Amino acid sequence: MSTVRDDHGLRLAWGWVAHLRAGGTTPWLAWRETGAPGEPPVRAAAHALPGAQQLELLRVLNQRGTPGPVLAGRVLEASAPGRGRPDLELVGLGEPSGFGLPPVDPASLPRTELLRIATSLLADDIVAAGVPDERRRFRRPWRRRYRIVGDPWVAAAVRDDLARRGRPEGDHPAGVTLVLGGDVATMLADVWVTRACSDGVEEWEDFVQAFRRRRHLPPRADLLGQARWWAERIGAERVRVVLDPAQLPRLTGLRRKPAAPPRLSADAAELCRRLVPVLGVLALPHQRAELLRRQVAPRLAALDPVDRGGGRPLGVPERFWPWLERMAVRQRDGLLGDGYAVHGDPGLLLPPPAGTLLGTVPSIDGVFELALRLLIEGPARGGSRGRSGQ
Repeated sequence: MSTVRDDHGLRLAWGWVAHLRAGGTTPWLAWRETGAPGEPPVRAAAHALPGAQQLELLRVLNQRGTPGPVLAGRVLEASAPGRGRPDLELVGLGEPSGFGLPPVDPASLPRTELLRIATSLLADDIVAAGVPDERRRFRRPWRRRYRIVGDPWVAAAVRDDLARRGRPEGDHPAGVTLVLGGDVATMLADVWVTRACSDGVEEWEDFVQAFRRRRHLPPRADLLGQARWWAERIGAERVRVVLDPAQLPRLTGLRRKPAAPPRLSADAAELCRRLVPVLGVLALPHQRAELLRRQVAPRLAALDPVDRGGGRPLGVPERFWPWLERMAVRQRDGLLGDGYAVHGDPGLLLPPPAGTLLGTVPSIDGVFELALRLLIEGPARGGSRGRSGQ
C-alpha cells in the first residue's frame, strides 16, 4: 500500500538522504526521532525520493568504508533487477493509502533485497572495465601438439597460460589429449563454479543433489568418461590423464607448470552466480563468461583468499560424501582398468579426509559483504574499455 505523505515526514526523509550522501550511518527510525529535516534537490519531485533498498544499501556501505559521492549517487539512482520487490517506501512518511506494497523500515530488509541493487551496480562496473588485456607470444613452430580437457576451471586457466606463452593447444594427427583432474570433490565444485561464471546454474546444494539423484557425476567432472570418449576417437595411447600439475611442463614442453586458476571461496562463487543474469542484459554470453572468469574471479580470489585462510572453500555437504566416495572409487578403478597413462597418483582422485571441505556452502551474508567490498574498491583497472556487448 502506498503512502499519503505529510510534508514534515517527507522533509525528514530528504534530510536522511542528505545525511547518507555525506557518509552518515544513522538508521531511518532513529533519524525520524532525532534527525533534521531537509529539502529535495532542485527539480526533484516528491516521488523522486530513493527507495528504501537503495537508501539502506548506502547506509551499510557507509558503515563498511568510504563509498564517495560518485558511488553514493549511483546507489541512490540504481534500480533493482530481477523478480524482487520494486522500490519500497519508507515507513513513517504519513498514512498508508491502502494501495500497493506497505512502507518498510529499511533496516529490516533482507540482505537479498540489498544484494539485488549491489549486483546491478557491480555489473555496470564489470562491463565498463572490460576483459583484461593479456600479451601473447607468437606461436612457436616447434611446439608440441596437444589438446586440454578435463576439469573445466583448471583446463581454461591452463589453456590461457599456454597461449600467453606461445604454446596454444591445437589438433594434430600426432598430438595427445591431456585430461586434467584432481580429487572428485574439487572437480565437482569446479564444474559448478565454471557454470556459475558462464551460463548460470542452480544453487550449490541443489546442483550436487541433482547429480546424486542421477547416480553419476557431471560430464566435465567425469574423467573416466572423457578419457573413454577421446580414446574412441584418437586411440587410448594418445590419451594422458594428468592428476599432478607438476607433470604438465614435461607433457607440454615448458620449463615451468602453467598458472593455476584463481581459487574462489564459496561466497565468491555464489556472488558470480548472482551476477550472471544481470550481466546477461549487458554482454553477450561468451563475453560475460570472459568478464567473470578473467576479471572478476581474480579480484574475488584476492579479496577472499582461500589459500591463505581467508575465504571458506566450497565444499560438498556431509550427507553427499558416501555417494562422492563411490564415484571417486569408480573413476580410479576405471582409469586403471582401461590402461590409460595416468600422470600422478590415482589415489588423488579420492576426496580429502572428512572434515576438510564438509558442509562449506555459500552464505548470503558472506556474499553480500564481498559485494560491498567490490563496490568500495571500485572498478577493475587495466581492462579493455567499452561495453562488451557492443
